[in-house]
Amino acid sequence: MLKRIAYLILFAFLSHVTFAQETNPKPNIVIILADDMGFADLGCFGSEIHTPNIDRLAREGLKMTQFYNAGRCCPSRTSLLTGLYPHQAGVGDMVKYKGSPAYQGYLNDSCVTIAQLLKAEAGYNTIVSGKWHVGLQPSALAFNRGFDKSFTMLNNGSSYFNSKPLYNDGSKITFMLNDKEIVRNDTSKYLTQAITDFALQSLDKISEQKNPFLLYVAYNAPHWPIQALPADIARYKGKYLKGWDKLRRERYQKLLASGIIKKDWKLSARNAKVPDWDSLSPEEKDKWDTRMAIYAAMIDRMDAGVGEIMNKLKQLGKDKNTIVLFLSDNGGSADEVKSLSTVIQKSGTPGSVESIDSYEIPWANVSNTPFKLFKRNTHEGGIATPFIAWYPGVIKAGSTNTQPAHFIDIMPTCLSLSGISYPAQFENKKLTPLEGLSLTNIFKNKPYKGHDAIFWEHEGSRAVRKGKWKLVAEIGDPWELYDLEADRSETNNLAAQYPDKVKGLEKEYLQWAAKVGVVDWNTIKTL
Repeated sequence: MLKRIAYLILFAFLSHVTFAQETNPKPNIVIILADDMGFADLGCFGSEIHTPNIDRLAREGLKMTQFYNAGRCCPSRTSLLTGLYPHQAGVGDMVKYKGSPAYQGYLNDSCVTIAQLLKAEAGYNTIVSGKWHVGLQPSALAFNRGFDKSFTMLNNGSSYFNSKPLYNDGSKITFMLNDKEIVRNDTSKYLTQAITDFALQSLDKISEQKNPFLLYVAYNAPHWPIQALPADIARYKGKYLKGWDKLRRERYQKLLASGIIKKDWKLSARNAKVPDWDSLSPEEKDKWDTRMAIYAAMIDRMDAGVGEIMNKLKQLGKDKNTIVLFLSDNGGSADEVKSLSTVIQKSGTPGSVESIDSYEIPWANVSNTPFKLFKRNTHEGGIATPFIAWYPGVIKAGSTNTQPAHFIDIMPTCLSLSGISYPAQFENKKLTPLEGLSLTNIFKNKPYKGHDAIFWEHEGSRAVRKGKWKLVAEIGDPWELYDLEADRSETNNLAAQYPDKVKGLEKEYLQWAAKVGVVDWNTIKTL
């Protein structure tokens, strides 16, 4: 009789454990990354661009309004994938070797990707679709870094209609389907749609499996060359004839009204290289209107892709236990492609396969409203990211968080959500300890201590943020000091007023720089 009672108790306990496991499975994780999209380019972050699907994620989820990237494509993607500062993973700059381990130009053996850990430690199916850009060596490619299914572009950019070269140095644009190189031609799908479609097809293939999945969708949009589908461009043509001055003010007011920025934060001055809109001729205004219409169309089409992915999750019954993270890899880009001698110049119909162009400083200044400077810079215009997290039943709809966080926090967040720990070594190789912190307490509206300090260095542009204070300098310039609680748009340099604060933060920056392997950019190019 006692044996029977013990058996019944054990059976009830095991049944409870099994039930708990079935009703609280590991969540699916979807990470969606935009490329070169500014802080104020989404409808839910003050833009006039039509982004209903991303806006819905924000409306039903969380906006983090002080989230940071690493300043440029490669470093940001490296930090997202590894949870480390980019230098620690070997990608302190771009994908070319610059003479030291921190700038070797590809993921090193001391880091591991989210996909590698989720796959090995938690049984996740892993998918990546889109721009890879963390190294050209085989050891750094997606299929060798934990992704079961991959459609990737290895370079910084591509035509949106084919894979013909963009540069006149003989380098090619490389697309890969898993471990095989493929060619895109003029009859291929528009790139943004191709990235979306591979994600959808991959989800279909694993839909019957019980294992959770990680889906990393890395759109190339709206990175130059600005190219879009004609119907998408037509929806925006003429809407930007009001000009960048008025548009910056409008976006600023929307950001204020939504509470994303504080009233104390002034709209930074129009960039010195940008003319007064009213000084332009009608022909010049039309040219600039067209450029921004194309750029807006690219974001519009990306948003449509996000909508397709969300619909697929619902169709497959996967939406209730899926967390979706949306973010951008850096601020709007000031690249002036028409003036670059290294770029193959094409001047056909704007927005078409026969045109190579960018939207340049004037519109990038709008994208980064209310901040100043751009991609590559460590002022807020370069490193501020619109971040959205959506997780039904966990994240409170319409919530906002203003605590500073960084791309390095994505990896530990994914590990925490999946119930696994970051190991000291992986496949018999010692790993660099994580730098990031899990954001799950923020998602659950619980206390979150956050980082003591966050650091940046990219091609000599450098910064440290500690609490409300930010110390920042562009290459060759002296340190500037800002109180970001009062002045996140960095209009009032307090360096002369608080010299001891400058010295203290500089000391912390230099300690971090030595730790991660930063090299003086004035010397690194000659190593």
